[in-house]
Amino acid sequence: MALILHAASTNKNALKALIAAEYSGVKVELAKNFEMGVSNKTPEFLKMNPIGKTPVLETPDGPIFESNAIARYVTRLQPENPLYGTTLFDYGLIEQWIDFSATEIDVSIGRWLHPRIGIAQYLPPAEEAAISSLKRSLGALNTHLASNTYLVGHGVTLADIIMTCNLSNGFKHIMTKSFTSEFPHVERYFWTMVNQPKFHKLLGDVKQADSVPPVASKKPTQAKEPAKPKPKDEPKKEAKKEEVKPKEVEEEEEAPKPKAKNPLDLLPPSKMILDEWKRLYSNTKTNFREVAIKGFWDMYDPEGYSLWFCNYKYNDENSVSFVTLNKVSGFLQRMDLVRKYAFGKMLVIGSEPPFKVKGLWLFRGKEIPQYVLDECYDMELYEWTKVDISDEAQKERVSQMIEDAEPFEGEALLDAKCFK
Repeated sequence: MALILHAASTNKNALKALIAAEYSGVKVELAKNFEMGVSNKTPEFLKMNPIGKTPVLETPDGPIFESNAIARYVTRLQPENPLYGTTLFDYGLIEQWIDFSATEIDVSIGRWLHPRIGIAQYLPPAEEAAISSLKRSLGALNTHLASNTYLVGHGVTLADIIMTCNLSNGFKHIMTKSFTSEFPHVERYFWTMVNQPKFHKLLGDVKQADSVPPVASKKPTQAKEPAKPKPKDEPKKEAKKEEVKPKEVEEEEEAPKPKAKNPLDLLPPSKMILDEWKRLYSNTKTNFREVAIKGFWDMYDPEGYSLWFCNYKYNDENSVSFVTLNKVSGFLQRMDLVRKYAFGKMLVIGSEPPFKVKGLWLFRGKEIPQYVLDECYDMELYEWTKVDISDEAQKERVSQMIEDAEPFEGEALLDAKCFK
């Protein structure tokens, strides 16, 4: 007898169980004539899940709700199911990635997408935090997938099914190509998974979002404007309404203003204009030392900015060149939250492993911004040393790192990346 799944056929949470059933040889059917917003409000449905959320699976022993629990149940119906790996350690890793997918990927996509489509209140600072959190999570996933085709082992597991369904919500609705191109291994993984025959049977042809959806209009109140002509009795009343209305609009426009100011914007003005330096760096094609480096030291303001050397703590682990390069790229992606206030150079040094990763950073303020230390977990993977510009040797090292001097400290450069 088939198990009955109560959900819409396009519900990405229901698809987790349906794809798991395909791989497990378990018969699961969608409830007939299910209509979201109607079927899930009936007394019969609320007996199965008092919250009224979908999906819910009807089993011979009773109902199960929560999509990951349903997918686990379906998978467990087949003894020694390879979707759960072949060892206890595999099982632990699969559960790890299921949790990561739920708490890091799915939650962050929802916090970005839902306010834009009117499911939750839209607040710009909350959106910035959601995007930053999502980029951090995708960066970690990207690093893992740089050397792995699947999340665990050498074949599809339940972790891949749940991760792909959660990612599909982002790819289809809000994560455009320009956004996901920062995470090439995640892209490769996602398109590989959705084109697996058993995935494709249920997901169909997945099309990536062309654009981020506009914020759902909050102007049902302004829909009352057409009612303005009502007071035809006295022109004075119209005048009064017109006077009051602009004030209401002003208040609505000012409401989003409580956007938290970046603490770096509250620092005293600096004579160094960071954008001018970035333009000079980008536009100098010849005589770099005489033009760009000299220009940098002419512009540099030690009262408004600080320079920092960083050295990766685990260079002995950098045995594979492309993994090391991906590690640095991921770090730079996650530093996006400070792009307006920083400039950086990251060097991957050496012609053979282990490769050394060293960097130079220019930050607004006399210390590394606290919110960067809090938000970007890569920071703790590096040793940070403040540059003493009164020391000519350190000053020269800064110049060499900015201009990608080679050899650097006696070794060849494998790569040099710039954050600007």
